[in-house]
Amino acid sequence: AVVSTQSTGTSRLFNSRAPTNISKPLKSVLIHHEKEKKRAYNARVLEVEKCSFSPIVFSTTGIMGNEACKFYSRLAEKLSAKSRQSYPDSIRYIRQRLSFCLLKTTIVSLRGFKGKKPTEYNTSLDINLLYM
Repeated sequence: AVVSTQSTGTSRLFNSRAPTNISKPLKSVLIHHEKEKKRAYNARVLEVEKCSFSPIVFSTTGIMGNEACKFYSRLAEKLSAKSRQSYPDSIRYIRQRLSFCLLKTTIVSLRGFKGKKPTEYNTSLDINLLYM
């Protein structure tokens, strides 16, 4: 059996080639999953946490939903301003980290969780050091 969706925290990963999704256009499947997450979480986030909610939805092939694109663009803007790096360096750094996270999530959804500890990341690392 093919896993069609996996929801972890605030992000959702779905298999665009699953039998339930293969006959639909990818854009409509992304919109469907974004709406489903908003319906499930938006009211609680607005009432309890008093903030906005952006559903982060990806396909197993790495395609981002519209809300995820907006979120990561805004994140890159804030990261570049805070770290005084250029926007292209910031977005490249985010996309590289995101690619590995998606790969890891896809492997977990296909093989199952093996029980290892999550990787600790050095948050004080200069972004440009990664590209020298």
